[in-house]
Amino acid sequence: MTSRPGSDTDRLARVALTWLAEPGNRIIWHLVQTQGAEETLARLIAGDIPEAALRTAVASRSDSADPRRIAEMALRRAQRLGARVVVPADGEWPIGVEALATLELDVAGRVNRDVRPPLCLWVRGSRPLSDAFERSVAIVGARAATPYGQHVTADLGYGLAEQEWTVVSGGAFGIDAAAHRAALAAGGFTVAVLACGLDRPYPVGNAALFEQIADSGVLMSEWPPGAEPLRHRFLIRNRVIAAATSGTVVVEAAARSGAFQTMSRVVALNRHAMVVPGPVTSAMSVGCHELLRRYPQTRLVTNVAHVLDEVGRIGEYLAEPARARNHVRDDLDEESALVLEAVPHRGSAGPEQLAARAGLGIRTVLRRLSLLEMKGLVVRRNDGIALAALARSSVARTGFPPQDPA
Repeated sequence: MTSRPGSDTDRLARVALTWLAEPGNRIIWHLVQTQGAEETLARLIAGDIPEAALRTAVASRSDSADPRRIAEMALRRAQRLGARVVVPADGEWPIGVEALATLELDVAGRVNRDVRPPLCLWVRGSRPLSDAFERSVAIVGARAATPYGQHVTADLGYGLAEQEWTVVSGGAFGIDAAAHRAALAAGGFTVAVLACGLDRPYPVGNAALFEQIADSGVLMSEWPPGAEPLRHRFLIRNRVIAAATSGTVVVEAAARSGAFQTMSRVVALNRHAMVVPGPVTSAMSVGCHELLRRYPQTRLVTNVAHVLDEVGRIGEYLAEPARARNHVRDDLDEESALVLEAVPHRGSAGPEQLAARAGLGIRTVLRRLSLLEMKGLVVRRNDGIALAALARSSVARTGFPPQDPA
């Protein structure tokens, strides 16, 4: 008899299945959906598996230990750690990850093909996952981040947290750590999605950061306590970051970077794909620029207003277009601007001289001079027309009008 979803036996079976095979496995996920976790576990242990490679992997694991026993030990270990197991039947399950059920990638390799939703999630932190991911943005990037990348990441993470968006990342050195720290500094909420057990977070150098996140945010993993941070698990983990959040920002990425894989899934899932540009001479921005070239769906972002404009509801945030500083000549009509530019930067000139320099008739120049005088841009002197203080300060900033000819 199949156990009820969310029951203790269902939960135990899901934990055992995650130990038997890496998360995201298409065959196991499909069997659980159609037959339930407990029945799927029984079939796997009995060797009733349609795919030879999976059958071999499961046999190797189950021959070394009893999967149910391993699952019981993992649950007790998590309890001592202050962690919990969340399954799809729980109210706090992050619904965004279910979109992975439809994700199909035409690429080689099991890590890239086996991208189905998690069977369960291990969590440290008091806030429900559904609440944490409801308004969330992932910020990811290079471990060998440059000062530029860390500066931009700090601005983004802090600004998003101030606007009560959850900042999600992977807990690594570089961009990930900068994003988490910025959210914490803003008094906001952050989630670290790990590629190992919650009791052995990687990298060890971020152990203090992980404890801070556990205290005021959430540590999350698909792997049970004790699981090692194996290289391929980071690639498996990335699909959850892409699916659970509203959008992902790549700040810095080298030419060969996991950001490509993450962004391909972000795009395939129809999430907001955002990339921060960098200096074309920086090796840490080569990947960012290639993402912008490769995926037309990606949006270039340079500040938190751009990110909010992408992920917010229509009309919730409106990023102001970048503008240069307003100058006194901006509101002038074309003829008045020509006359103002004809006035020498130093000294003065008569109306006839200004007409010649501006290429306008003398009567037009006289009319425009009256307008410019009313606006406080020129003054009349005994020896002619000169720039007023307001126009002179504008010249110092812009270089207009041109210098007096030699």
